[in-house]
Amino acid sequence: MFTIKGSVESDAVRSIPSNYICPKTPDDSIIYETQNVPIIDFSLLISSNPNERSKAIQQLGDACRDWGFFMLINHGVSEKLRGEVLRSTKSFFDLTEEEKREFSGENLFDPIRCGTSFNVMVDKTLFWRDYLKCHVHPHFHAPSKPLGFSETLEEYITKSREVTGVLLKGISLSLGLEENYIHKRMNLESGAHQLLVINFYPPCPKPEDVMGLPPHTDHGLLTLLMQNDLGGLQIQHNDKWIPIQPLPNSFLINTGDHLEILTNGKYKSVVHRAVVNEKAARISVGTAHGPPIDSIVSPAPELVQEDHPPAYRGITYRDYLMLQQSQELNKKSCLDRIRI
Repeated sequence: MFTIKGSVESDAVRSIPSNYICPKTPDDSIIYETQNVPIIDFSLLISSNPNERSKAIQQLGDACRDWGFFMLINHGVSEKLRGEVLRSTKSFFDLTEEEKREFSGENLFDPIRCGTSFNVMVDKTLFWRDYLKCHVHPHFHAPSKPLGFSETLEEYITKSREVTGVLLKGISLSLGLEENYIHKRMNLESGAHQLLVINFYPPCPKPEDVMGLPPHTDHGLLTLLMQNDLGGLQIQHNDKWIPIQPLPNSFLINTGDHLEILTNGKYKSVVHRAVVNEKAARISVGTAHGPPIDSIVSPAPELVQEDHPPAYRGITYRDYLMLQQSQELNKKSCLDRIRI
């Protein structure tokens, strides 16, 4: 089983292979580092003080509308558990290539898939990352190695799903809808789909020539992300790339394509990318939260008006996943395919 990590550690990669060199455009280098991204205090979203909660819900709506991204603090997921997830994740990628081959998978809906780069190459360019993908809800799947990894992930996944549930209730209220609107319309209680995506970006001898992941948006409603101490996530805001420096013990949250579809474009999914470095490996742990896999997602009738007709056609979550994974990762190209 070929991985970037294995090649780097075996000294097989002393220079960048040509198929990893990523074509760049002038826009790629426009970096604007001084913007402060929104910060949402989770404890205020569940506050018993109605004024505090109302203000936090408004801030949440503003972040989803204006950024499609925010940092979440005081979320209640312990620093100890987060640390255990990152440590056990590193131990997984430290397994031998032969051990990881056991979890390689082949198809999009295989319960567990471990591999490298991405399914479809952009301009025949490979990406500087290895990955582990697990379908973790409504049925939990995770590698049996290393010892304790599965149990740690299951505890973390449960906590992240609870956090996301509260956020989606706040988002419903921010849209002027009933608190459980998104839960009911998306049938989240009957089997919401949750995909765990862990990315491992090994150090790179010439990081300016490659890309960990190119500009893209996520499927689903919300993605909840944490990472180790090495930065690499950049989001696109007002046509500029903003490097994200997370606050200690915070989660990074971005809106996905299906929240944009559901809100009829009021809340837009955020374009983001991952860059690499030459110092050490970066690890990111993301959980994409979506509706049941066979649910049809279309604009909410309450958010469709005569002067704002439906902007997207309905599509099952399963079909959208298949569409995304069979196309190049290229900003909003997948979402563009279902615009009306």
